[in-house]
Amino acid sequence: MGLKAYLDGILGEDKACKFLKKQGFEILKRNFYSKFGEIDIIAKKDEILHFIEVKFTQDDYEVSERLDRKKLEKILKTIEFYHLKNGISSDFQIDLICIKNDVIQFCENISF
Repeated sequence: MGLKAYLDGILGEDKACKFLKKQGFEILKRNFYSKFGEIDIIAKKDEILHFIEVKFTQDDYEVSERLDRKKLEKILKTIEFYHLKNGISSDFQIDLICIKNDVIQFCENISF
């Protein structure tokens, strides 16, 4: 990953966090890493944990197409690791935030 892509990713996650806070979410963790993968944002709202993938672009293609089944499987393994590491067994869901040209699309409770 080049420097520009890295910085764009940080910018996208910053925008996503601001959006989520306005929606009443509490941001618990950013960039949670495990040997299985990474989760961009872990947040909580109404006693439900939200594991949020952020996709950001300024290019001319559909942002959501960058999340495939393989990436979702990595996210699920990372969530399982997070639960085990933190001794948590609460309800959770996986969400996707797509940011394209400063337009934020929030897709809740995604699956394949």
